Parts: sequence; structure tokens; C-alpha cells
Amino acid sequence: MLGGGGGPVRHGTMRERNLAVLLGEVAGHQPVTRARLAEITGFTKTTVSTLVAVLAEAGLVREGGLVHEGERGRPGVAVSIDGDGAAGLGLEVNVDYLSACVLDLGRRVRYRHLVAADNRGRSPEEVISALSRLAEEAVTSAAGQGLAVAGSVVAVPGVLDRAHGRLLQAPNLGWADAPVASFLQEGLPALRLPADHDNEANLAALGELWFGAGPSLGDFVHVSGEIGIGAGIVVAGQVFRGAHGFAGELGHIVVEPSGPSCACGSRGCLEQIAGQEAILRGAGLTGVTAGSAAGPDGSIAALVTLLESGDPSAVAAVDRAGRALGSALTTAVKLLDPDTVVLGGIFSPLARWARPAVEEALALGSGVLRGTVPPVVVSPLAGGAAVLGAAGLVIERVIADPGRLLRNVT
Repeated sequence: MLGGGGGPVRHGTMRERNLAVLLGEVAGHQPVTRARLAEITGFTKTTVSTLVAVLAEAGLVREGGLVHEGERGRPGVAVSIDGDGAAGLGLEVNVDYLSACVLDLGRRVRYRHLVAADNRGRSPEEVISALSRLAEEAVTSAAGQGLAVAGSVVAVPGVLDRAHGRLLQAPNLGWADAPVASFLQEGLPALRLPADHDNEANLAALGELWFGAGPSLGDFVHVSGEIGIGAGIVVAGQVFRGAHGFAGELGHIVVEPSGPSCACGSRGCLEQIAGQEAILRGAGLTGVTAGSAAGPDGSIAALVTLLESGDPSAVAAVDRAGRALGSALTTAVKLLDPDTVVLGGIFSPLARWARPAVEEALALGSGVLRGTVPPVVVSPLAGGAAVLGAAGLVIERVIADPGRLLRNVT
């Protein structure tokens, strides 16, 4: 028998593929009987029983309870994902905090902690050392609940070269050309799966897909506004990264060609008009340090207080930001044709004042080509989406390839 690469398939490889198929079907149909799993997968009942036993021993599935399938016949023993077995650790580095989240295999949050930290100007090594201590606490907490953390994914802000494991630019942190992959591999707790990382906007979009509005969004653009502005693009349930992994740099679409200079080398980029620092200046909050939606420093809370009081400067600043964001999104909509636009990050708590301007700009800029503009919805996750997406990505990888986890049992 030949595999997808044209070479012979080893018995172990076939078993690992079968384990992945079976675990995926359990996740998608649970609670489900062995007989039903045999029907769905085409495996023999003996093969299903063997695979279920392997997955149960690894703590990935459990059997128990009865389930009726169809109108006739006796109920069968249910096979379900074991939420008390493996777990995924999500970590996030942001300008004003570090955070950790543990999800069990059933996607329940079992641990979550955020630590205020001014990471501006701190070296990557220093930040990752602090992140490692937070990760150790998360792993210890999970172990106390009987959970074995399988792996970790870290959300980092900035432009990543994932092929070479480098963070090219994170201007709000002051990082440039940092070998972030090796730092994480060396600094984070050793788990059965190697530590990985991704752009926070991409992970926030996945967090929205898995823990927010979900599949009802269709293909969507998730705006991740924090200090800067990024976007995660989800197409057919997957993050669209572009040819070199740089897709989603919404904050550097030019919306005012004669506008302020940007660190990227252009002028009038969206971040210079609708980024948090620009909004705070426009609102008169010059003494408030910009922070993230999930961070505890209070910049967004202070802004919301002004907006709720009807402060004209604050209202005008957010309205201008919304119009600039809508203009940039008009370009994105024409290029990508998404079903939905999602306002996340700081734009989630600001949506009451920003969304009308975003929607108006989208309507004015759409022309007649599309006919209707995509609905603009507000993320219920706000600044918590990225760390959820990071933990969820570990769970997705375990379900997609349980054999990889089993190979690395120590």
C-alpha cells in the first residue's frame, strides 16, 4: 500500500492515521457507540475496539453511559472525549500583560491567569523568562486537577517569519529580528509536544471561531485592535496566512496618504488614525498609557467612561477611528469577500460608539460590485480571544494527530 507521498505505509503510520480518524469522529459525534464509529469510519468493529482502547489508555477518550442510536435496538456504551485527560496550554505576550489559559480536551477552561507587566522595552529573553514562570504555574494547576498538559502555543504581537522561527518586528514591544522559536523552546516547560507560537491576531481569529460566534460567521475578518491593529482572516475554518505568512496587516493599510508617518515607513496608516494611542490623544487622555483590551492598566476603561458621559472629544475620536477602520475594511472586503467582519480587541468595548461609523464607511465604500456589505459583529471575547485560540490550537493538534502525542509519552 502507498501513502500520499508515494512511499510504503508502515503499520505504525497506518495506525496513527486511524487513531486520528477515530478521535476526530468521536469529537464530532460524541457521545457515540463503537458500532456507530465503525459505520462512520468504515473500520471493522474489532479495529474500532482496538483503537478506542489505545485512546482510552492515553486519556483521550472515555467510555461510559448509554446512548440510543436509531429507533431500534438496544442502547450501546457511549464513547466520548475524555475532558480529564490531556490539556492544552495557551500563553500570550502583550505590551502590558502576560496571560495563560489551560483548556481540557473537551474545550473547557480549567485555568486562567493574567499578570500585569509592562513589557515595553524588556528583552525577549526577560519576557519569556517571566512567561515561563507563568506557564509552570499553569502546568502545576492542571496537574492538580489530574490533567496532563500536552503542549503550548504562544500568542505574540508582531510580524513573524514562522518558517525560520523569527519575530521580524514587534514595534510596540521594541523587538526586532528575535529568534523567538528557539527562545520559547529553551525557556518554556518541556511538554510532550514542542512549544509553538503564532501571531496574536491569527490566534484571536481562531479563538473567535472556536469559542466566540463560531461557524455561523462563515469566512470572516477578525479585527484585533490593541496598541496596534491587526486582522486574522479565516477562510473555510482555517487561518489564511498569505504566501509568506504576513497576511492580515490591516493596521498598515493607508487610509490618509498625507497623514502621520508610521514606523513601517509609510504615511497615514490605519494605526496612526485608529490605533489606541491616536484615539486616546484625540479624546484628551494624554496622561494615560495605552494598554490592551485584556490588560489591567485602565486606558480603555478611562476612555469608555468619557464616552458614556458623552464627552465630545472622546466621541469624535472614536468616530474618526471607526470611519478610518471602515475605510480600511472596505479594501479588505473587496479583496477577500468575507461573510462577516468581527470587531475584537479594544474595538469590542468601543463598539457601541465605533461600529456605526465602521458600518457607514463600509456602506459608502462598497459601491455596487458586492450589493450588500458584510455584517459587522462584536466579539464577546474582546481581548481574551488570542490566549483561548492558542490553547485551542493545542487541542486541535492533539485531535488531528493523537499518534504524535503517543510517540512523545515520557
